[in-house]
Amino acid sequence: MTSTPSSARRLDELTRLRRVRDRIDREYARPLDVAALARGVHMSAGHLSRAFRRAYGESPYSYLMTRRIERAMALLRRGDLGVTEVCFAVGCSSLGTFSTRFTELVGVPPSTYRREAVRVTAGMPACVAKRVTRPVRNREARITDPQLL
Repeated sequence: MTSTPSSARRLDELTRLRRVRDRIDREYARPLDVAALARGVHMSAGHLSRAFRRAYGESPYSYLMTRRIERAMALLRRGDLGVTEVCFAVGCSSLGTFSTRFTELVGVPPSTYRREAVRVTAGMPACVAKRVTRPVRNREARITDPQLL
């Protein structure tokens, strides 16, 4: 089977996008921006953003913030760190931005989540708690068709 030049380019682009996503997953706590991610895979920031959104349904920045919020949720469930400490531990530099994004994804502010998470996940294995409390991305859990219920 012979691949065409355009399909080879598409595979190359998907490989580079996967590298970006893997880097975000690994280095979420480091200062990352779209320009730095793009330089790492030899793309322009604009092209990376468009291609990433096409491939994964959200921008690289949104994906990064979701990763940070997921990790923050785990740290808040542990209960030994305050909200500000968790904010900086996951790589956010602004408590306001962190709190706003956390509330958007989780539905409650981080301080409320911290208070209630221990009660809600009491007795659950950590792997189950992580899955049950995972934030919703890309509107993936919203049901728009009532027939699906």
